[in-house]
Amino acid sequence: MNADAFLHHLMSSPDYENQIVHVQHIPACEARFGELDKPLPPALQSRLESLGITSLYSHQAMAINFARQGKNVMVATPSASGKTMCYNLPVLEAILGSRNSRALYLFPTKALAQDQLRALKELTVPDIVGLNESATFDGDTPQLERADIKKKARLILTNPDMLHVGILPNHKSWARLFRQLKYVVIDEAHVYRGVFGSHVANVIRRLRRVCDLYGAKPQFVCCSATIANPKEHAEKLVGLPFEVVDDEGSPHGGRSFVFWNPPFTDDAKTKRRSANSEATSIFTELIRKDMRSLVFAKSRRLTELLYVYSRDKLGYPLGDQIKPYRAGYLPEDRRQIERELFNGQLLGVVTTNALELGIDIGDLEATVLVGYPGNISSTWQQAGRSGRGEDKALSFLIGQDNPLDQYFMHHPDYFFGKSFENALINAENLNILKPHLLCAAWEHPLSQRDRDSFGNAFDGAISELEKEGKLREGNSRWYLTPSIAHPAKAINIRTASGEQYVVLDASRGYEVLENVESSMVFFQLHPGAVYLHQGESYLVTELDLERHIAVVTPTTVNYYTQCKDLTDISILSTEVEKGVGRVKVCLGMVDVTTTVLGFKRKMQFTEEVIDEQYLSLPPQRFVTQSLWFELPQEVVEHIVKRELDLSGGLHAAEHAAIAMLPLFALCDRNDIGGVSTQLHVDTGKPTIFIYDAYPGGIGIAAKGFEVIRDLWRATLWAIEDCPCEEGCPSCVQSPKCGSNNEPLDKKAAILLLRGLLGI
Repeated sequence: MNADAFLHHLMSSPDYENQIVHVQHIPACEARFGELDKPLPPALQSRLESLGITSLYSHQAMAINFARQGKNVMVATPSASGKTMCYNLPVLEAILGSRNSRALYLFPTKALAQDQLRALKELTVPDIVGLNESATFDGDTPQLERADIKKKARLILTNPDMLHVGILPNHKSWARLFRQLKYVVIDEAHVYRGVFGSHVANVIRRLRRVCDLYGAKPQFVCCSATIANPKEHAEKLVGLPFEVVDDEGSPHGGRSFVFWNPPFTDDAKTKRRSANSEATSIFTELIRKDMRSLVFAKSRRLTELLYVYSRDKLGYPLGDQIKPYRAGYLPEDRRQIERELFNGQLLGVVTTNALELGIDIGDLEATVLVGYPGNISSTWQQAGRSGRGEDKALSFLIGQDNPLDQYFMHHPDYFFGKSFENALINAENLNILKPHLLCAAWEHPLSQRDRDSFGNAFDGAISELEKEGKLREGNSRWYLTPSIAHPAKAINIRTASGEQYVVLDASRGYEVLENVESSMVFFQLHPGAVYLHQGESYLVTELDLERHIAVVTPTTVNYYTQCKDLTDISILSTEVEKGVGRVKVCLGMVDVTTTVLGFKRKMQFTEEVIDEQYLSLPPQRFVTQSLWFELPQEVVEHIVKRELDLSGGLHAAEHAAIAMLPLFALCDRNDIGGVSTQLHVDTGKPTIFIYDAYPGGIGIAAKGFEVIRDLWRATLWAIEDCPCEEGCPSCVQSPKCGSNNEPLDKKAAILLLRGLLGI
């Protein structure tokens, strides 16, 4: 069934309640080709022609020409645009020109590296690169093969994690690679943002430093989905100048992009039908109509829930032709699901953003996005996983009950006309920089010349590490103190804390199920929590804070659990402040303390609260960057005069502003936190704080400070557009509110925001 016929089928269903609020018909586009400054080597040209490739797209030709000129290149084009040719061809040309040349490919996931190795081997033949001269090197590589790869491979495909913990600390055994390293490829560069990106930026600086030890200065080729700041992002990530290629020339089939808004379930228009049940209905209909599909969910928990709902609704045998997919599964399980999807054994998969990246999973006809992914780039990346040829594709964006989703549901033209967001990293965050300086010192003693690579925070970080007794100076160099060995092993580059908890299944002899980042443990693995793994429910029976272990047992329940927490904030320093009309807006460092107080048990599907239970867990505390603004006295008086709830207005405006900030920064709502108070102890006034939810900050609050007036305006529009009277999840209620969304006052929030804007 084609896309248009399927939409007609849905609209003809007796269950259809005008959920389709907009259909954007994106036309097909034809290819535009480019010319190389000089021909490819005959062997490479012949191989391309044997694969049916006779011309290069315009962006491919431009990228290759830049690379041949010795420039670092950032290719920022949509998914399925053939970006791999932009780096594979110059790399293979360099290897053909010099048999000693080496290249290092970095991918954010092991699955993507394996997939790209298959594509690379299809492109090469023994007279270009020998069968054993390209290989993946990661945590799944058998020990018996590792020495041979170090000795023989000329193309190494790995991930930043293995580069950080396995290759750089042991660079002497990789001397052949580093002496002759010609190219470093960083694929899916848009993924390297926030905490992960800030870690990777430091890993790349360590890589360049080690290359310099061996006399190599490799070129970098980065590939990314479309973002607003590709040049800035590449240069911050690598620390070198870049040329940008962002004018795509590849062909695309048409796409129908459907905005689907769940209907209201009450006359007061305060509650919509669950986006999860809407997604289940659409997905199961796609499967019944034999349309191969992906469903993207925002969390591991939701991925598992949607899989269970869909499997049960489809029944046998169709229910056996769908599976869940997410990080945390064992590598062999993920590889099997990828193969089954690629080979057509599966009709559909419910996934987190783990399948957002360019793993080849075959031709898909439809994608279903359960809620706005948080940024424009990810939305198009996920939607673009269907229709990866020239056939017409179908994508659904299902609006959730939150201000940003509902803003787009009411203003679809704003989404389709909006430019992409900025990718943000902060490589000089001391919480991230200091551990990497220890790693760099392990690899080779530090000196003042390293300041050029690691930035202005270098001196301060070195000073702190000396005071902590982790570095010692000698002959104008800094060395690790003898008590510190293998510092890379202590850093998880995908988290701010680096600490992990192990989840053990008590019913199977305490078998390891998966690892969970420590910052999420109190929210997901507290005693009494229902934890989902591969569609199965587990009850958390024990949380050992000293040994970092959570013990679970299988359970069959019809509810899930949701935490209740309390956050306090205090100002440590003000970095900069500005006046916006009559409003004082500040950016600085704050101390955030969060305590998980208890949890609710809520019925699946209906969301009905069964009960609340209390917990006794220690508070979590960290220092981060925040913006804050104080309410002018005349705005306060206006709200009080109207007999509205000032605290409720502050709280409602804080929720909505947090929800809207991803409009301006490439982040997720969970990357941001907020606190509002009628009388803050440090300001002495009604104040709203919006902070980065990571130690040290990663630049999101700073971006909010920069665009604060635009943020207020978008927040006001989101609240005013909502048809509810008193406030609802679509405008001012937050799913992660630690105080159960109390108090909230929608009318006061509107007056507050109008006062901030001076209207």
